[in-house]
Amino acid sequence: MNQSRRGFLRTGAGVLVAGALPGWLRAAPELLRAAEAEGRIRMELGAPGLDFVLRNDAAGRMYQVETVLGGLGVIDFDGDGWPDLFCTNGASLPSLEKTGPGFWNRLYRNNRDGSFSDVTEKAGLQGQGYSMGVAVADYDNDGREDLFVAGVHGNHLYRNNGDGTFTDVTEKAGLAGPGQLGRPAWTVAACWLDYDNDGRLDLFLSNYCDWSAGTDPVCGGMADGSRAYCHPDKYRAEQMQLFHNNGDGTFTEVTRKQGLPDLIGKGMGIALSDFAGDGRPGLFVANDNARNLLVRNGSKGLEEAGVEAGVAYNGDGRNISGMGADFGDIDGDGLPDLVMTGLKNETWEVFLNRGKGQFDDGSVSTGLLNLSRQASGWSCGLVDLDNDGWLDLFVAGGGLEAKDAQPNRIFRNLGGRFADVSSGVGADFGRAGLHRGAVFADFDRDGRLDAAVTAINGRMELVEPDGDGEPLAAVAADGDEEQPAGDWRGGNVPNWNRGTGAVANDQQLSGIRVVERVDGALWVGG
Repeated sequence: MNQSRRGFLRTGAGVLVAGALPGWLRAAPELLRAAEAEGRIRMELGAPGLDFVLRNDAAGRMYQVETVLGGLGVIDFDGDGWPDLFCTNGASLPSLEKTGPGFWNRLYRNNRDGSFSDVTEKAGLQGQGYSMGVAVADYDNDGREDLFVAGVHGNHLYRNNGDGTFTDVTEKAGLAGPGQLGRPAWTVAACWLDYDNDGRLDLFLSNYCDWSAGTDPVCGGMADGSRAYCHPDKYRAEQMQLFHNNGDGTFTEVTRKQGLPDLIGKGMGIALSDFAGDGRPGLFVANDNARNLLVRNGSKGLEEAGVEAGVAYNGDGRNISGMGADFGDIDGDGLPDLVMTGLKNETWEVFLNRGKGQFDDGSVSTGLLNLSRQASGWSCGLVDLDNDGWLDLFVAGGGLEAKDAQPNRIFRNLGGRFADVSSGVGADFGRAGLHRGAVFADFDRDGRLDAAVTAINGRMELVEPDGDGEPLAAVAADGDEEQPAGDWRGGNVPNWNRGTGAVANDQQLSGIRVVERVDGALWVGG
């Protein structure tokens, strides 16, 4: 049954009066029980050695940057075919300096036995500044995966030397400084894509707002314990940025050259896909209480088409606190749909792809409108967690402050409709926290996707299937285990752009994004 968002709300669904609900919604509890009983999605926490703690240095001043950090990325830095993890971290406030090991970014090597080892110092990746997110890609086409780390008033590009170490090449690459912005940027997320199909990955930055510690307004009250984080309306929106890969290790900013001088917002998560079905990569930028941006790569170059495509606002024509986003085929029609998370009492968004780059509001028809009403979501991924061929939705859950800690959530896809099965996937999974970043990979190579999640002032979580589901791995005739179907990144082709901010996912990208070949060139797609 197709029903509009306004029609759904008029039914009184928010008060859960059964007699006032549409028939399909009254059946939702039965569907939920059936999904839990089937047991196809069960998770447990694991991975010895992953001792990362995300630190934001919050001390009561309520600096805006304290809420948005926590990105992490999947990288095979040593080329052994096993997914490793890179985690970004905060810094001291208000200095924005990493004053000790507690604020270091961290690189964890996969030991191939279910455990990880911290190799940060050897790799030279302790980092600088207040880091936010990361994007992984082989930007120089040397066969080794590199790291771009987004942060507050400073981004960094690290080139993989191939011997377990990295070199900061930010200055050499032309990526130091504010570029055309003319002032230091607060970059929340980044992604790699070959927008011009020249075989080289270019760089897109999602910038949040014009912020500095010295000018951050005081909201709430002046007394101890009465302060609050300010609404995004208190800050000036920022320009997104696009950098062209010159093929010689350097980049040139081409934002205005590509006709995007008005690509302004309060950028958060990025999602990538050939959503128009024309063989060209495009991207979506979730915005925090500003209109969302959809960049289409058309025959005349890049253009912003969020309003025309139907994704700039929610189904009521309003802004929400857009956080994480991801593309994926939710309803099984072969077209990449779009999901975006937000904060509690806003509801999250589903935009169903109707072809040729046009979308309809699908929040009601997929069931996510009501399921997300009381939840705050950050990084997210449309990933098949139970190997049934339908993309499920994993969301890192948590509010702005400790008093609003929430568990992560899993919504199982029951043929185009979601059911919240979070309470049935394991006791540890229900642990409340201020979760932020999430990425997805088959870390133990058992043919099933796992999720790594960061949490502010908490130890990171690696969420793995508990062994009851059907793995994708097959057994060869000689008894040796074959490689899982696809690869550990969740796709069947090499992944060249993985990473996330607290709001981006690299499945996002945020999860695990796949590079596909289009017209002989590489690009990052969904």
